[in-house]
Amino acid sequence: MIPFQDLLFFALAALILVISPGPNMIYLISRTITQGRKVGLISLSGVICGFLFHIVMVSFGLTAVLFAVPYAYTILKTLGTFYLLYLAYQAIKPNSKNIFEVDKNIKIDNPRKLFSVGFLTNVLNPKVAVFYLSFFPQFIKPEYGSVLVQSLELGITQVLVSLSINFAIVLTAAKAATFFANNPLWVRAQKWFMASVLMFLAVKMALSKAK
Repeated sequence: MIPFQDLLFFALAALILVISPGPNMIYLISRTITQGRKVGLISLSGVICGFLFHIVMVSFGLTAVLFAVPYAYTILKTLGTFYLLYLAYQAIKPNSKNIFEVDKNIKIDNPRKLFSVGFLTNVLNPKVAVFYLSFFPQFIKPEYGSVLVQSLELGITQVLVSLSINFAIVLTAAKAATFFANNPLWVRAQKWFMASVLMFLAVKMALSKAK
């Protein structure tokens, strides 16, 4: 089992990454603002199931890779560092889109399709798999027991954090959109704060040592 303090730090890192805008967040906000909370919640259920799919695949993959490939940890650490730096750049790049600026003409779909699109949006998003493969090894240590169990433990933690934040986003999307539309300074401040935190995580990951 992973020590509580390590798990707590991972949860904090997962929180920072969850609130970093990406396809899942944009999809949920778009659906919620244009079609209401019920549609947003159905879409969220699909997104969460997509996370579970990635967790199972990556957990078994990490168990195989970390034991079978020399220097796998270094490769994954490097990949994770560049991934976090990429997210930081995406947060502050010129003309980056405000995630609350959505297409008002999205048609209403039935619940089954809403779930399916949310699921596929997550499953087919390579950034999610890259995050798991590059970030999980930073918190996994052989002395804590089974790599598979530790991976699943981290995955469940990440899903709970993601579910909590995205659920709050669905409930408050319309109000948040109005607030940010009337306070553009907050949007710029949020982007730079996000970039700073992501860069900090990237540096920490780059300096971490193999287990």
